[in-house]
Amino acid sequence: MSRSDPSHAGARAARRHAIRKLLHSVFGIDHLRDGQQRVIDAVLDGQDALAIMPTGSGKSLCYQIPARLLPGMTLVVSPLISLMKDQQDKLVALGVRAAQVNSSLTAEQEQAALAAIAAEAPEIVFCTPERLATPAFVEVLKGVTLDLVVIDEAHCISQWGYDFRPAYLEMAAAIAALGRPRILALTATATEDVVQDIRTQLGRPRMAVINTGIYRPNLHYRVIQVTNVEEKSATACRLVRETPGVGIVYAATVKAAEELYRELEQAGASVALYHGRLRAAERRHSQDQFMSGARRVMVATNAFGMGIDKPDTRFVLHLQLPANLEAYYQESGRAGRDGQDAQCILLYQSEDKRVQQFFLLKHYPAAEEVRTAYEQVAKRAAPVLAGDLDDPHGQLPVVLKLLKDAHLLRQNRRLEYSVTAQTPKPSAFARIADANRARQERERAALESMADYAVSGLCRWKLLLDYFGDGLPGFERCGTCDNCLDPPQIQLDASDVASAFAAVRPPAPEFEPGQRVTVPRYGHGTVTAVTGEQVTIQLEGDDTRTFMAEYVTHA
Repeated sequence: MSRSDPSHAGARAARRHAIRKLLHSVFGIDHLRDGQQRVIDAVLDGQDALAIMPTGSGKSLCYQIPARLLPGMTLVVSPLISLMKDQQDKLVALGVRAAQVNSSLTAEQEQAALAAIAAEAPEIVFCTPERLATPAFVEVLKGVTLDLVVIDEAHCISQWGYDFRPAYLEMAAAIAALGRPRILALTATATEDVVQDIRTQLGRPRMAVINTGIYRPNLHYRVIQVTNVEEKSATACRLVRETPGVGIVYAATVKAAEELYRELEQAGASVALYHGRLRAAERRHSQDQFMSGARRVMVATNAFGMGIDKPDTRFVLHLQLPANLEAYYQESGRAGRDGQDAQCILLYQSEDKRVQQFFLLKHYPAAEEVRTAYEQVAKRAAPVLAGDLDDPHGQLPVVLKLLKDAHLLRQNRRLEYSVTAQTPKPSAFARIADANRARQERERAALESMADYAVSGLCRWKLLLDYFGDGLPGFERCGTCDNCLDPPQIQLDASDVASAFAAVRPPAPEFEPGQRVTVPRYGHGTVTAVTGEQVTIQLEGDDTRTFMAEYVTHA
């Protein structure tokens, strides 16, 4: 039936009426925003969809409404255990049947939840990517009618950085094992490259994209240049003291977060601390203190914030440069969700880029790691689960995905791996590793764009809109950022600024493959590859790592 047929138009009109009735009777809302309506229509028309909607735009309704109207179950995959119970409780209070399955449940609670799912009692089920990647949970879901899989924070599919959740790479195989139900992916940001990567990783090349735009005029962006750590710390303390309302301060490392937390606490500030090395109970306590208002300011790494909804947050301060503009927009966008004015401030010290460059070096498998993973699977007499393989470098999920993409491994409906009929040539593993390094180059370019933003004299919002390909017709100036309110007298091109920084930085020594070198804390090794400012070294003991050239010396 064509969508232009009168019968289709009549069916859509009837559906719109059902949606309005549901909005009013269950959710207490009078009408949907245009973006929400478009996403819901795409899902109910049976399309796979990627919804790019700014923070505070009501993404949850985009799956909650279809979940009530579709006959089968809706599975919501979220990386945040801390939010699942809250979401479940809110839905249950509205009369929506919901369940959660994650590691926070007791054994009894988990068995009750799985039994309820098997009986198709819930309309909405929340789980983590890690749980969806387990064969046992997939087996339970195979026995139910699953109409929709929702992937929250979908940009994580395309982010393979140091804090990456490897289970995101397993989702496509798990969803395929469930009979390929329709997918709704949700995120606040995605460049065209990220959109294509999400489609590729999920195996849904025709996924429709509904982008409602990122512009939020109540967010006022500012960059403050600082020259050293002491000035940065003093500026951060002053801003926290002088900026009214609730705020979040993001630090790039645990050490920086802990140091600023101590300074603020000693100065008498109402402050909490959150990072991934704290025990779970400590993290929950800090989050509860901030969310309840018992603490005015949260100092945190990026472990805090994804999905955090504190609408009255009046400022977000970044102590160091984030890895890219996607991360910066996501984190700064946690301010002003109530629609009121909020400050988004970045403290920029040129050397901060080195921290992110260090993170970029850590997570790109070498050819030997690819070969080792393949050989582990190849020597098994029967298909094997990823959890039964050795993972000495913490790279196994990424490596297995690379081998699948190269058609050297396949995965069955039980999520087990086996080798294909294709016999790899000796050079195949090096080619796979080299191809993966192209992702590293893209991430390096994204970091450069973040640094360019920090030193630019142009409107901050204009820079963000252009980066995300979200230009508004005729938009040149927001009128509220630092560069609009106080335009710099001389606007240096970002490459000129980078050259100026390079001029005062001592040149890194030059290296060639085969040379013997020394790295502090790691000892001696042999250079195997040189890429720009990065040197890959096979260390004694056969461990291969990549370092910035300036940290390597000739042996």
